[in-house]
Amino acid sequence: MKLTEQQRAYWRRTLLLTIALLSVWFLVTFGAGYFADELNRYSFLGFPLGFYIFAQGSLLTYLVIIGIYVHAMNRLDRCHGVSERR
Repeated sequence: MKLTEQQRAYWRRTLLLTIALLSVWFLVTFGAGYFADELNRYSFLGFPLGFYIFAQGSLLTYLVIIGIYVHAMNRLDRCHGVSERR
């Protein structure tokens, strides 16, 4: 099956968005874990910062990542004419 140039552009933008958001996920999950001892020297709302990032901050970041993905994909779908809503 041969892809059209519009389909290639759609796939390229989808792939770049996915890679960017997975990079943010990786940095939050593993980057903060790697530096947890250093982050625990500081406190936030009475909790060590490393603990707070894992307990609350990472979950909020994951929700933001999901929201960005949904918004960006809906916009990309409309732009390329493959939206489920007409």
